Amino acid sequence: MPLSDQAFQVVPYAMLIVDPFTDRVVKVNPAAEALMGGGADGLNARPFSHCLSASLPLWVSFTDEALSSPPAWSNDLVLLDLGRQPHKVEVSAVPLPGGRELLLTLIEHDTVERRRAQAELGRQHRSGKVGWQRIEQVFERIERQNQLILGAAGEGIYGLDAKGQTTFVNPAAERMLGWGSADMVGHDAHRLFHHTRTDGSEYPVQQCPIHAAFSDGQVHRVDDEVFWHKNGQPVPVEYTSTPIFEMGRLVGAVVLFRDISERKLNEQRLHEALEEVRSLKRRLELENQYLQEEITAELNHSEIVGESPAVAQLIHQIALVAPTDANVLIHGESGTGKELIARAIHADSARSDRPLIRVNCAAIPRDLFESEFFGHVKGAFTGATSDRLGRFELADGGTLFLDEVGEIPLELQGKLLRVLQDQEFERVGENRTREVNVRMIAATNRDLQEMVAAGTFREDLFFRLNVFPIASVPLRQRIEDVPLLAQHFLKRACQKFNKPGERIPLAQLEILKSYAWPGNIRELENVIERQVIVSQDRRLVFDDLLSASSTPALPASQPEAPESGPLSEQELARRQRDNAIAALMQSAGKVSGAGGAAELLGIKPTTLFSRLRRWGVEPADYKANGEAG
Repeated sequence: MPLSDQAFQVVPYAMLIVDPFTDRVVKVNPAAEALMGGGADGLNARPFSHCLSASLPLWVSFTDEALSSPPAWSNDLVLLDLGRQPHKVEVSAVPLPGGRELLLTLIEHDTVERRRAQAELGRQHRSGKVGWQRIEQVFERIERQNQLILGAAGEGIYGLDAKGQTTFVNPAAERMLGWGSADMVGHDAHRLFHHTRTDGSEYPVQQCPIHAAFSDGQVHRVDDEVFWHKNGQPVPVEYTSTPIFEMGRLVGAVVLFRDISERKLNEQRLHEALEEVRSLKRRLELENQYLQEEITAELNHSEIVGESPAVAQLIHQIALVAPTDANVLIHGESGTGKELIARAIHADSARSDRPLIRVNCAAIPRDLFESEFFGHVKGAFTGATSDRLGRFELADGGTLFLDEVGEIPLELQGKLLRVLQDQEFERVGENRTREVNVRMIAATNRDLQEMVAAGTFREDLFFRLNVFPIASVPLRQRIEDVPLLAQHFLKRACQKFNKPGERIPLAQLEILKSYAWPGNIRELENVIERQVIVSQDRRLVFDDLLSASSTPALPASQPEAPESGPLSEQELARRQRDNAIAALMQSAGKVSGAGGAAELLGIKPTTLFSRLRRWGVEPADYKANGEAG
């Protein structure tokens, strides 16, 4: 009886009506369209034999059997769908009335196998036979068929049944884990060597990716965990857990793992190397930033100028101490070139290829001293948004110059002493002890021995710094060097202000030699620069120094009695300058605020600052020359 059109459309199997004589598809049902990737129109665009590929000879004999002695059946045919994808099928064929067309019923092999497995599983459950004996045979077969591979593989391989018990293990796994086959087979693998995480916390079996394969049937890959060696040591591993099916049933898994200890070690070494590179990069950046800030000072102190006995003695002391690693304490008035001496010692030392790092102790806020000296780690205090190297680390292998060392707070002096003694320190907010190799040069314009007696400077720190004391002689005690220094500063000022050809007449040099220079070399340099700026005929004039040197400055509280008659502008300017200097001496160099020079003079601090700049007077030069009022 012919198959009704309605039944042809709803039957769940793929069905085609084919005319073997014209090699064309006549009709397909929806299930066949799904299998072949298209309907009759698409299939009719080519001969049906094009769907058979290498199965064409079998198709010829199959159609002959179906037409001559139906029904015909075969499980050897492979059909190509419209996308040229192969499908291995079981096919049944019967001729339709008329004898020219064949009705084909197609079922894919995979579908057949799955249904058979499901049927077998159902029978086993109905009969109460779970089939573990067959499951054991599955793993025995896997081990037997892959014996050569298991023995030769460098990776560890073991099998698990659905209960998590080990079914087989290869030699590489025994070697890597220290457990023998007898220790592992039949025992819970997770409890044996996968029970704890890397951090030492318990590893619940419910969270184990290997056991997850038993429930979801998926392959699980993990690239960073640990198995535990028999001796209790962790073995870093990466592994893949692949589920095993038998008759459509999930029966266990095969685990392949690799010991990644060497990879982890290389990663750690790489991390350490990268961290070292980053640390060196940060250090170089900070050194570069620091050296950029210091380049002006370096240029301004390129050499020691002078031929006086005092300079000769100074050069001799530098030559003696520079080749050693002895700590040096340079003491002397402001403006005498203490930093120049420190740079000369460093330049002649074995550390000259490393930087000289300068710290102006008078310019560091009290609560930032420790961070400035020793550095800090991120989060050590509010505003510490990243790690920062301190000056000691920057100076490692080189020289650390502590200018104005007497300004270091007493509570920090003990930590400084420890670094000098042990060459060790900790960054702020960090427990790690770091080692440095630093030579110390300190400078001060204060009497540290008096500070020791007053209890404001540690005696042990003073002795540690004062290994080799050097006195920085004031300019008034080496007045014969003034002409050389003046010419030196003149040459540099002409280059700085692009005014070549400026000169100092001999008479004006005598004026320079007659002045007492309370601001020392710094004041001389400022005076030269100011005159280069204001000179009109390329001749520098210092007549205003004559009156300043002949009349000592008086304290602000004891003004000079007015003379009868008017004062010239020059004399008025001189007295105004002397009066300002007297106020600075009385206020110990303090300009603004209570007791400052501006308050003593009754003028605004901004006005006094402007006048001092015009006169070339540095308030810091008078810091230790008087007492604050």
